[in-house]
Amino acid sequence: MEKKVYSVIVGTGSCVPSRRVLNSEFLDKTFFDGSGERLKKGNQETIDKLAEITGIRERRYLADDQVSSDVGFLAAEDALRSSGIDRETLDYIIVAHNVGDVRPGVVRSDFIPSLATRIKHKLRIANPRTVCYDIVFGCPGWLQGMIQADYYIRSGDCRRVMVIGSEALSRASDPHDRDSMIYADGAGATILEARESDAPVGILSHAARTDSFDHAFMLWLGRSNDPGHEGDELYIKMDGHKLYEYAVKTVPLVVKESVEKAGLGIGDIKKVLIHQANEKMDEAIVKRLFKLSGGVYRSEVMPMIISWLGNSSVATVPTLLDLILKGKLEDHALAPGDDIVFASVGAGMNINSVVYRLP
Repeated sequence: MEKKVYSVIVGTGSCVPSRRVLNSEFLDKTFFDGSGERLKKGNQETIDKLAEITGIRERRYLADDQVSSDVGFLAAEDALRSSGIDRETLDYIIVAHNVGDVRPGVVRSDFIPSLATRIKHKLRIANPRTVCYDIVFGCPGWLQGMIQADYYIRSGDCRRVMVIGSEALSRASDPHDRDSMIYADGAGATILEARESDAPVGILSHAARTDSFDHAFMLWLGRSNDPGHEGDELYIKMDGHKLYEYAVKTVPLVVKESVEKAGLGIGDIKKVLIHQANEKMDEAIVKRLFKLSGGVYRSEVMPMIISWLGNSSVATVPTLLDLILKGKLEDHALAPGDDIVFASVGAGMNINSVVYRLP
């Protein structure tokens, strides 16, 4: 059999910020709805309901002296250590984010130069052929970076690509919007490398879509819910109910497509590593996926970290992968030959899915 080139993960890294923010820290907040009316429910009831739906009990925030490119750099260093490769041999650094480097108290994005360029600078990579760029694709940004890297590698254009997801959503969340309790910060990184093999390995397939005709603005930037707020800052806003319905209906279709493109059945999939913004939504998505694919849902197929890390957007899935591969997530492990799925949904509305076989 003729050998083909596949994209294989040779290193992973993550940076989980040390600042823990418990649900109880939102008890003294003043919350308003989208029309500027103060919420009728008390904060304890609001917090308890959010925890029941999303599964979030705490989340992580950046330290005051950190921005996204800082934690992205730390995740990158971690991935380089785990890979053992020479950083000067990287052909691309792709960084996914949504709000850039936002400093505390200043709700203003900063991404000139790009976060990828900033991280390359922090890594002290001298090679001018290490090309850097950012990708803004909503929460699926890291995974879309992996898809792009796979195209580069399979084309023969390059051999090694680092893909980083780094986010500081806490810096762009409205403190007067109850949805602010969902958002978190962090970074995850992977290094993909070209590998010749006569048997399929690494990235086997992928699928993606953008539903912007009717669904482009289910996530957007808008003014604070506080009617007395006088600043011109823009914060992350979402239509949670419509987003839930869209995701549960559409994400399973994209994942099913990617699994079928790989020539596999849902029963072959060991784990589904899915973006985590809402525990109940993710469970509904994966259950529908198994139903559509004629399989039997198993709770152990979907490892979750949302209860203690919250929604760190582009950082969620690479962080989850890193924790599993390094034996840091109890009751979840992966072995050579295992087939897994990465999947995500987010602003755009964008969805993507990748099927990966561990070497």
